[in-house]
Amino acid sequence: MNIRSLTRGDGVVIGAAVLLFIASFLDLYSFDGVPDSVDLPSLWGSGPVVLSVVLAGLIAAALIVISRGLPQTPKVAGLDLGQFGTAFAVFAAWSALGNVFDVAGGADNIEGARDSADPGTGLILALIATLIMAAVAVATPLVGALQAPLVPAGHPQAPQPYGAQPPGGYGYPGAPQQPYGAQPQAGPAGPGGPGAPAAGPQQPYGAQPGQPQPQTAQPAGDFSPFWFAVPAPRPLFAEDGSPTPIAELAPGTWYLAVEQRGAQLVAQTQDGRRGVLQDTSGIQRG
Repeated sequence: MNIRSLTRGDGVVIGAAVLLFIASFLDLYSFDGVPDSVDLPSLWGSGPVVLSVVLAGLIAAALIVISRGLPQTPKVAGLDLGQFGTAFAVFAAWSALGNVFDVAGGADNIEGARDSADPGTGLILALIATLIMAAVAVATPLVGALQAPLVPAGHPQAPQPYGAQPPGGYGYPGAPQQPYGAQPQAGPAGPGGPGAPAAGPQQPYGAQPGQPQPQTAQPAGDFSPFWFAVPAPRPLFAEDGSPTPIAELAPGTWYLAVEQRGAQLVAQTQDGRRGVLQDTSGIQRG
C-alpha cells in the first residue's frame, strides 16, 4: 500500500478511528451518586454498541484508508471499498447518536423500571469520533483542502556539480534528462571517438557537393520530458483511447511525462507502463 497516496481527509479518518478505539474502553453508562469504586461496563460490555458503533466505525476507517492506498481500488457489487467505508461511517454515527439518546435501551420499557442511566464518557467520545469520521468521509471528494496529500511530495534535489554522478534508479527527478529529441552531448574524445559528435548528413550517391538535398523530418523540439507529481489520485488511461484505466497515479510519487497531446500528457510509471493523463490540473513539476 502506498502511504503517499493518502490524503488529509484520510488522516482525519485515521485519527477519528484511534479516538473511537480509545473510547471503546471507557464507561458506557454514567449514574448520579455512584461512587468511583463502582466498576461500570465499557462499550465492549454492550453487544449492540460494539457491533453498530465500535466495529462499524473501525471497519469504515479501514475500508476508506485501504481503498485510497491501493493502486487500483477493488469493487464489490459495483461500488468501490471507499464508498462502502463511507456508508459504514454514516451508519456508525447514526447508531452512536441513537445510543446516546437511549442509553438503557429496552430496559426503560419495563414497567416499574427506573431509567436513571446517562451516557458515559466512552459513549460520548464514540459519538464525536463517528460524527467526525462520517463528515470527513463524505466531504473529502468535495473539498479540495481534504484531497491534498497527507505526506507532501519531496522536491527535486539541486543540480549535481560538474563531473559528479547523480544517484541512479528510475524515478529520481533530480537526474539531468536529455531534451526530447535532442542528440547526446559531445565528449572530450577526438573525432571518431565515443564522445565525438555525429558526422553531418551523407551525400547521396552521385550527388554533387553543394547541390540542395531533400530535408529529413526533425522531431518536434518544443517539448522536453519532465518529472511531475499529482495532487490527488488520478487514473492513467491507455494510449489507444480505452475508457478503462491501466493504472492510478498516486500523490507523493514522481512520474515522467514523455509526450504532450494538447492539454493531456503521456506519462510513464515506475514499472514502465505508459498511458495518457487526461486531468493535468494542479500537477507539481519537478
